[in-house]
Amino acid sequence: MDEFDQRILELLSDNARQPVAVLARRLHLARSTLQERIARLEHRGVIAGYTVRLGPAATGQRVTAHVAIIIDPKRGEHVQQTLRRIPAVRTLHTVSGPFDLIAMVAAESTAEVDRVLDRIGGISGVERTTSSIVLTTKFDR
Repeated sequence: MDEFDQRILELLSDNARQPVAVLARRLHLARSTLQERIARLEHRGVIAGYTVRLGPAATGQRVTAHVAIIIDPKRGEHVQQTLRRIPAVRTLHTVSGPFDLIAMVAAESTAEVDRVLDRIGGISGVERTTSSIVLTTKFDR
């Protein structure tokens, strides 16, 4: 990847709906060259897809929480598959350090977060959880 590829990724990360012609002008590249570069980035798996990030108008006053989870290593796959089936669990990461997993939970209220935490804690193989409610998001890239 060269500086143009890096810049393409930055601009697409800011707004993936920008027309190719606009991106090409900003990068001082021919439109066809830019399209080829984007296609190459997609083919190589650098760009895995395009998505929609929902704003407050769509999500309402959602409460989010980071949930750090310690699991029995022998039950790791079972825990991950069970967490995948809980709609309020938006993302799941394996991490280094004192915890094995960190889940991002999004719910309509703190009471619903509490129910989700109880459900996570009840999964066979989950040994302990520690959660933190997100108060504000300063930025989201």
